Amino acid sequence: MVTVQCGTTQFNGIEAIIFDKDGTLEHSANYLRELAQKRSRLIDAQIPGVGEPLLMAFGVQGDSLDPQGLMTVGSRKENEIAAAAYIAETGRSWAEARAIAHQAFEDSHQYVPRNAQTSPCFPGVRSALESLAATGIALGVLSAAVTVEVQEFVRYAELQPFFALELGHEDDGLAKPDPALYLKACGLLNVAPERTVMVGDSAFDWQMARAAGAGGVVGICWGNGAAVPRESVDSAIASLAEITILAA
Repeated sequence: MVTVQCGTTQFNGIEAIIFDKDGTLEHSANYLRELAQKRSRLIDAQIPGVGEPLLMAFGVQGDSLDPQGLMTVGSRKENEIAAAAYIAETGRSWAEARAIAHQAFEDSHQYVPRNAQTSPCFPGVRSALESLAATGIALGVLSAAVTVEVQEFVRYAELQPFFALELGHEDDGLAKPDPALYLKACGLLNVAPERTVMVGDSAFDWQMARAAGAGGVVGICWGNGAAVPRESVDSAIASLAEITILAA
């Protein structure tokens, strides 16, 4: 067990740090915005008039993406259901609405590829993880994305040596902010939740970890830690470089 310092806050008796992916490790905002725009255009091509309100539902306004919006913190399933709801409002049956939304989501990935160029790590992520892993503390990724997407990110970002856990939303129904998902991650790491620190950029991350009894809840907003609502977290940071291991 070690003492983990995040900013000016110390967490004692910690065995693992669990990181969110999008917005925490992966600078995915531009990619997600372009993906949302493509999905909306594909649906609007079939059902004119749906595209603009759907973009707003996704959290896209012009060139900005809401960091706490549906596209950012929601799972693909949640985004797909939201899109289908807008389609159903036009009079389509629920089955047809779900089918249209699903096909648009599938097709969008052909036009907006996700890789190290379109959705890179934030600057300094690799060096920070390397330093943390060298201390022997266990590291994991826990994301709203499906597990295979988490694994793909870790692979193309070349972060495999640092993580003992790569977990996302699965078909078992567990998704953020359900604390059961966090407890599942802790079980796979073989560590008690009170011996972990969760680092994430969204309210779902913080709510999930808090409800699961995490030993520390850290909010990150790259470049501006002051933007993290302090009442929701134990510590707010602006980069992973602010996380250090003090003592064994």
